[in-house]
Amino acid sequence: MSMSRHSVADWETNPAPEAPIAPESLKEAGLSSGFLCDMLLRTLYTRGAMIGRDLAQILCLPFKVVREPLKFLKDEKCIQVDGGDLVGEVSYRFSLTDLGRKRSQEAMEQCAYIGPAPVPLEDYVEQCYRQTVTGLQCFPEALRAPFSHLVLKEDMFSNIGPAIISGRSVFIYGPPGNGKTAMARAIGDFMNTAGGSIYIPYAFTADGNIITVYDPSLHVIDDSIGEHGDEADATVRRLLSTGAVDQRWVRIRRPVIVTGGELNLSMLDLRFNTEGNFYQAPIHFKANGGVFLIDDFGRQQCTPKELLNRWILPLEDRHDYLTVASGKKFQVPFEQLIIFSTNLDPKDLVDDAFLRRIRHKVAINAPTRDVYERIFATNCKRLGMNFSVDAIDYLYERYYTRGRNPRASDCRDLLETVQSICRYRRQPVHLTRDLMIEASASFIAEFQ
Repeated sequence: MSMSRHSVADWETNPAPEAPIAPESLKEAGLSSGFLCDMLLRTLYTRGAMIGRDLAQILCLPFKVVREPLKFLKDEKCIQVDGGDLVGEVSYRFSLTDLGRKRSQEAMEQCAYIGPAPVPLEDYVEQCYRQTVTGLQCFPEALRAPFSHLVLKEDMFSNIGPAIISGRSVFIYGPPGNGKTAMARAIGDFMNTAGGSIYIPYAFTADGNIITVYDPSLHVIDDSIGEHGDEADATVRRLLSTGAVDQRWVRIRRPVIVTGGELNLSMLDLRFNTEGNFYQAPIHFKANGGVFLIDDFGRQQCTPKELLNRWILPLEDRHDYLTVASGKKFQVPFEQLIIFSTNLDPKDLVDDAFLRRIRHKVAINAPTRDVYERIFATNCKRLGMNFSVDAIDYLYERYYTRGRNPRASDCRDLLETVQSICRYRRQPVHLTRDLMIEASASFIAEFQ
C-alpha cells in the first residue's frame, strides 16, 4: 500500500506556528512609556543596581525598547548611572536615587508585578487564533503511538482522530474501570508530543490590568530548537538584533491540563493576587491551544448544571469572557479541546441542549471476552508473568457470568495482587487458577 503524499514527519508532528517578532519600539511592544517606567523602577527596587542589558533581559525586551524610558527616568532624576564600559548604554549600571526609591514604592503599591513585560491582549488573541486546535493534522499512523498501550477496537480508534481534528468537545462515558481516563490522557499525549508547539505569553495586559498566563507547573517548554540560549554574547546579540523572536513569549508543547473532583466555579475566573495587585489566568484559559480534561465529570465541587451553564456559550462561540475586580469584562479565545470523562449516565448529567454542543460522544463499555483476554495478556507481559486461560475461565465462571461486568482495570488489579501474593511468599511469580481464586476473593468478593 502506498503511503500517500504525507511523509512520516507529517504524521509525527505538526509544525510550530509563526513566532512573534521582537518589537522595535514601545509602540510595537504595545506598552506606554509610563507603564514601562514603572516596571523598570519596580525591578531596580527589588533587585538593586543593574546593567542595562540585564534590565532588558528581565523584561524580555530589546534594549532599544527600554532605552528611552531609562533616559526619561534619568532625566527625571529617578535613576542614576553608576558606571559602564565602551560597549555603550547597554552596559551602563543603573541604580535608584532617593526620589526613584520613593517613586518605586508608589509603583509597587499600584502593582507589584516584576518579570517579563506583558503583551497586549490583542496580540495574544491574534497569536491564539494562529495556533488553534482545529488546525491540527492528525493521521492514524501518528495517533497509534500514544494509544499503543491500550487495547481498543478499530472502530473506536477510528472515531478518535476526527474528534481531535475537529477541535470540538468530546464526551467519553461508560462504566468505571474500562479506560476512559486512559483514553483521554492518550489524546492528551498525542497533542503534547505530535501536536506541535505553540507560543504563549508570560503575561498580557487588558484594560490596564496584568494577567499572568505561563505556568511552569502546567506548561512544558519546547526548547528543541534552542531559542533560549544562555551565553552572554548570544544574549547581547538577541537584545540588539532585529527580527528576533519576542522573548515575552514562551514556546511550549500544546498544554494538557487535567482536573477532577477538585474543580469548582471559582477556578474558572481570574484569580486576583491581593499582595501584588495583578491577576492569574484561570485554569481552563491556560489550556488554550491544547487539551482541558475534566475527569470524573459530575463529581466536581459544583453541580454539572452550574459548570455547563458557565461554558455553554464558550463551547458554541469559541470565546469566553473574563471579569476584573472593577466588574469590567473582556473577551478572550476559548480555543481548546475539552474532554468530559464520566462514569455516570450522560442523560442524568446534562440536557439535550448541551449534548447537542458536544460534537463527539464516545461510549466505553465493558470489554468483550476477546478484548478482555488481550488486555489480560498485555498486563501479563508487563509484569513478566505467564498467561493463563484457566485463570480467566475462573473469573468468568465465578463473577462475570453472575452479574458482575468485566472491567478492563480488573486485569491490572488482579494480576498485581497475584504478584504481591507471590512476593510475600517468596515464591516465583507464576499465574495459576488457585492464585487467581485467592486474589479475586480479596479484590472482587467484597463487592458481591
